[in-house]
Amino acid sequence: MDPADWDQELRNYQDVIASGTKSKKIKAMVMLARFSKQAPERVLARTIPILTEILGHNVSNDSAPTLQEAAAYCLKCIACRGEGALAVEIGAHDAPRSLMRLLPHSDGRMQKVLIKCLMVIVSYCNASRLVVATNGGVEMIIGLLSSCTDDTRRYLLEILSALSMRRDVRKALTRLRALHYVVEAASCGSMVSRERACQAIGLLGVTRQTRRMLVELGAIPVLVSLFREGEHSTKLVVGNSLGVISAHVDYIRPVAQAGAIPLYAELLEGPDPSGKEIAEDVFCILAVAEANAVEISGHLVRILREGNDEAKASAADVMWDLSGYKHSMCVIRDSGAFPVLVELLETGSEDVKVSVSGAFAQLSYDGTDRMSLAEAGAIPILIDLMNDVDEVEDLRDNATEALVNFYEDPLYHDRVSDAINVSSFRNMQNRLVHIRASNEHMARSLRRMSVEQLTWNPDLV
Repeated sequence: MDPADWDQELRNYQDVIASGTKSKKIKAMVMLARFSKQAPERVLARTIPILTEILGHNVSNDSAPTLQEAAAYCLKCIACRGEGALAVEIGAHDAPRSLMRLLPHSDGRMQKVLIKCLMVIVSYCNASRLVVATNGGVEMIIGLLSSCTDDTRRYLLEILSALSMRRDVRKALTRLRALHYVVEAASCGSMVSRERACQAIGLLGVTRQTRRMLVELGAIPVLVSLFREGEHSTKLVVGNSLGVISAHVDYIRPVAQAGAIPLYAELLEGPDPSGKEIAEDVFCILAVAEANAVEISGHLVRILREGNDEAKASAADVMWDLSGYKHSMCVIRDSGAFPVLVELLETGSEDVKVSVSGAFAQLSYDGTDRMSLAEAGAIPILIDLMNDVDEVEDLRDNATEALVNFYEDPLYHDRVSDAINVSSFRNMQNRLVHIRASNEHMARSLRRMSVEQLTWNPDLV
């Protein structure tokens, strides 16, 4: 249709709304809703003040479709256009307030239309969320949910998930004991709505008491299910939220048992740096439990064998982190990682070599791990890296630190003795001596301090 034709249609619509009968007005609004997918946004924008004015009128209820129902349906269709811009415009004309005024007195089809209209508006418009949240909207939606069993429930949950992006709403949901609706919202509805509910769970789960409540309400399997089903952006949000839930020793195993570890491994292998960072952080939390560390190590070894350079570097980073856990040393050893890591130390990319050498430096403090590393052929490669002036400083420092620990072990002293003449080796050896002396001095000082001395100092209270 030509632009001039759309303008003529708009004038015809305005004339009917201004002077037509009730049935003609309803018919005109139904036609507008039908053509809203094709009409130019500028034309639709000019109908918003007319529709919101009708929505705000006091019209007596009857069995026939009301003007307000038609107006709400039309506004819902228009709000879906313009990537949210028209929804914001509708919100600016006070439609959310009118919808909330009508909702308590509606039922059946009229109620469903009003709810769907409100859902679309608050999904796009932050200002409308504010209006709803500060005018009793949270309590109203919870009240409707408590008695709703039909498909309208999904739309109410989507409204709630949009509102839960506000901190005051999250506090209200906790106070009103309505967190189960947030968990339910994360399990059904559109993916955008479920992602919002998931984000709200992560924000709510920061506090210990609320985290416990969410877990008891079944948040873990719901999040893992969304982790499995969601698109990449959703997986990042779920990964963060599930990491927050994991940040308590009581929930580390349940998260793993729900199937989260393979999903985090997929993030670690993915192309997104944010996903890799999330996976690394959560793996370090989950690996506190030895059974989790075993499963995580299996995935890491697979990535170290099969992944691209970026994935291998990330997996090696996690190995480096896990090497600091006492129980993880034997886990890494038993996973068959050492031969793979030694090969990567020789042939991997620079980032991979830095991470692997860091893990070896950490592992070299344990006698059994030193033996495993030596048997895998690590010592000559470490010596070559220490002597290679073209390698990056971090890599050479890590290699040197590992060699100092081998040198101080009588089993490997002779194999590393030639390295003692290298200045970087002597510097590292002296540095480690000073660090150990400082640590021992601090330990002795703390043993001499009584509890009374610690609590007496006002700076420590």
